[in-house]
Amino acid sequence: MTDSHELIVENTTFDEIVEGQSFSLSRTLSQDDIQAFAAVSLDTNPAHLDPEYASHTPLHEVVGHGMWTASLLSTILGTRFPGPGTIYLGQSLKFMRPVHLNDTVTATVRVSSKREDKKIVVLACQVVNQKGAVVLEGEATVLAPLEKMKKPIIHAPRFQIFEPEARLKVLLDRAAGQEPVRCGVVHPCDEGSLRGAIEAAEMGFIVPTLIGPEGKMRALAEQVGLDLTPFVIVDTAHSHESAERAAQMAAAGEFEGLMKGSLHTDELMHEVVSTKALRTGRRLSHVFRFDVPLYNKPILITDAALNIRPTLLEKRDIVQNAIDLALMLGRECPKVAILSAVETLTPDIPSTIDAAALCKMADRGQIRGGVLDGPLAFDNAVSLEAVHIKGISSPVAGDAEILVVPDLESGNMLSKQLEYLAGALGCGVVLGARVPIALTSRADGPASRRASALLVKLIAHHFRSNRP
Repeated sequence: MTDSHELIVENTTFDEIVEGQSFSLSRTLSQDDIQAFAAVSLDTNPAHLDPEYASHTPLHEVVGHGMWTASLLSTILGTRFPGPGTIYLGQSLKFMRPVHLNDTVTATVRVSSKREDKKIVVLACQVVNQKGAVVLEGEATVLAPLEKMKKPIIHAPRFQIFEPEARLKVLLDRAAGQEPVRCGVVHPCDEGSLRGAIEAAEMGFIVPTLIGPEGKMRALAEQVGLDLTPFVIVDTAHSHESAERAAQMAAAGEFEGLMKGSLHTDELMHEVVSTKALRTGRRLSHVFRFDVPLYNKPILITDAALNIRPTLLEKRDIVQNAIDLALMLGRECPKVAILSAVETLTPDIPSTIDAAALCKMADRGQIRGGVLDGPLAFDNAVSLEAVHIKGISSPVAGDAEILVVPDLESGNMLSKQLEYLAGALGCGVVLGARVPIALTSRADGPASRRASALLVKLIAHHFRSNRP
């Protein structure tokens, strides 16, 4: 017998089983299989997950978990032969060879003997690879089902592999070898912002100066077990003074970046905008970087934090800032989707007209470094399936790397939906000033703040040779 993809599975009862009867099942080991098995079993042995480590082992490369291979036997016994109603009593296993990535293995169980008095069946078990070499052998003892049963096949739940640490490593690799940058952390008077700044320092992203009420910060640090000894503290009376001092120090060249703490965004940004030495000829705008589990690459969203209802010319700067960030992060000619509710020009929806104008501005060199298309509805920007169904021909549609939203309200809702409903991991930064500004939300945890500090480091190093 061999496995088939029937919709109904029928078991084999004890009375129907005969010695020598067998069943086989084949599977190819993929990277997703290895990661999924590690996630479920918590077996994160680096021999299975770390190619660098695995290359120095006697096997020289990543191999599958031995119990993944053994699980194929359990799959046969419980779902195919004898099938539903089977109860496992015992299993012996001998692992003969490793299963490597992309190996195709075939598991076979064969009836060795039956015991009538207790309805026990003993089965010889063997797994071979695509070359016919035995990778596993053993013996299984089961109680065979006594009643005939036909059941619809239960399809396994969808399992989406998402490795946030692996995606963050792309940024970490870009920052490898770069020294930490001097950063003013503005009013870190809650645990999230204070811990995030300290952890960013420990990871070598920033050298923070803590700007805020010293007594309050020290009391907080003692309460949550943080050591402020290594850090410079600039004592201020309140959040407004913290923002003012931070902007002044950045303008004087004491900082290469700023990081928002537990004050309101408008407090900090008011001081930055009011400090002439921090301004450039560019409109300030915020860019989120999100790692979304169901999207195959990081995506930038702008502007969801600063510009409420930007004009066309302000959108030009918003787009250019996002393209500049994508280029700094290693993207070549990033794909920019100008979002609206529809993909056709509609005078009743002004954002469609702005989108078309922005694309023409890019054609005329008023926006540089990326390829633009719009208006595009959200599904057309990120889903190749939607693009195919709607017959859209575009170098951007379905594969966007930057999403430009019509206004702050839509951008804010989109960003928070990705974070809270789609499990996205985000960080953010403000561009358009002389220094990058990590503008995290008061609800963000330390991980998001660390990632935002990493963005500040990467941008600050770029600014050393490319002054904005």
